[in-house]
Amino acid sequence: MKIQLNFDEQYQEIEVHIHANKLDDEVQKIINQLKTPSQNMIDGYINQEICMLKASEIYTIYVEKGKVFLQTDEEEYQSKKKLYEIEEIFQKQFSRVNKSTLVNIDHIRSFQMDLVGTTLLILDNGTSVHVSRKYFKELKKKLGIGKEV
Repeated sequence: MKIQLNFDEQYQEIEVHIHANKLDDEVQKIINQLKTPSQNMIDGYINQEICMLKASEIYTIYVEKGKVFLQTDEEEYQSKKKLYEIEEIFQKQFSRVNKSTLVNIDHIRSFQMDLVGTTLLILDNGTSVHVSRKYFKELKKKLGIGKEV
């Protein structure tokens, strides 16, 4: 993909032009990202208190017994949103690593892989999270590691 920027005082607002040979998944993803306003906060509930959490404070978002939890370094908050809704909101900052978990990619410290193909993510706070093979390729792509096919 090539990115070209043109700055000219004649423009009163930003214009985005996409040039492609067809409308495919990659082009649709770019369009969706441009249409989606950037959100960096989410409401989390603990006891009877509603807290506004910055995305950068959240390490993992996971489902347990049908409830969605937001894990920070100090607390775990419950969310009233579904996991897929949060994934759409924070699609740039978070990546799905298994069926029930999203991880903040800015908090990934390292990967641990064993001979049978199991992969664990180690986060900055020491938490380890299992990465499913189904989501590993997309995670590597989001992080810009490995080779592109």
